[in-house]
Amino acid sequence: MKWSMLLIFTALAQCHNIKREAPSCPGLCSCSFSPPGAEVECSQGFLRDFSVVGFPSNTTRLSIQSTNLSRITAHHLSTVPLLKSLQLYHTNLTGLPADLLKDIPHLNSLDLTGNQLVHLPPNVFSCYSLQSLVLKNNLIEEANAEWFSDNSNITWLDLSGNLLTGVSASLFHKMPNLENLDLSYNKLQDLPPNALTNLHQLESLNLAGNKLVSLKPTTFTHNLKLSQLFLQENQLQVLPTNLLKGLQHLELLMLNQNQLQNLPRGLLDEKKSSFRVVLAGNPWVCDDKMDYLWKWLTAHAENVFFLEEVTCEGSGVLKQQIVSLSGTELGLNNA
Repeated sequence: MKWSMLLIFTALAQCHNIKREAPSCPGLCSCSFSPPGAEVECSQGFLRDFSVVGFPSNTTRLSIQSTNLSRITAHHLSTVPLLKSLQLYHTNLTGLPADLLKDIPHLNSLDLTGNQLVHLPPNVFSCYSLQSLVLKNNLIEEANAEWFSDNSNITWLDLSGNLLTGVSASLFHKMPNLENLDLSYNKLQDLPPNALTNLHQLESLNLAGNKLVSLKPTTFTHNLKLSQLFLQENQLQVLPTNLLKGLQHLELLMLNQNQLQNLPRGLLDEKKSSFRVVLAGNPWVCDDKMDYLWKWLTAHAENVFFLEEVTCEGSGVLKQQIVSLSGTELGLNNA
């Protein structure tokens, strides 16, 4: 009997210790726990203030989304010093303090999608460990090189859905390791000739949904690792013959929904067999200047997505698939 009572008291004591040592979780948030570290998600719409109480000391991922949080400081984040991933989606943030990341030295991913950010202070993203930065769908009019330290370790930068009218070469000169750059759906009208010269590791570049009318022949000369290039939904009228020269790794080229009437001879030559292109939605003029594109489409039909939508516009032949035409119909001699 004594032994049974002792076992009962021991079990009760153990339960008490387990309860006492149970991990904490801040109010209005949910937490999950695993050996690598805790993950905390806060998505209550009426969350207005960042609580510095209740966060697990080993929090490595924090996601605050669709809330009315309008301010966050370095003091707030000092409660989660092991943080590696921080997501602040649609939280009504209008600004960030310059020292925001000073107490989270292990942070490698920061996502600020869907806020009201316009102007940001110098060095705000100078955290040495930061590799992925998403500033999508804010109100940023100018991306400032002063936000970053020299030789930044960022490999992924997303500035899509902002109000950028241009980008400076000095911005990307600080990012020699950049692999993915998204500038889509801004108001870019031009790219400086040397804007991308320091991006030797760049693999994916998204310039879709801007107001680009033309590109310099040397725009991508230094981006020899490019495998994905998104140029759709711009106002491109003419492309330089050497625009894609040297891009031996290019696998996807999006040119749809522009104002192209023909392509210069040689533009798509020497591409690998896995190369794919989208050309639909352009006002292609089917005359003798269509010689190069017509022959290329005929020989590489399998490399073209939505081939049936690559059609003629203008006088003469209307809305007819280019590959279905004969050389005679295009006015080509000896075709």
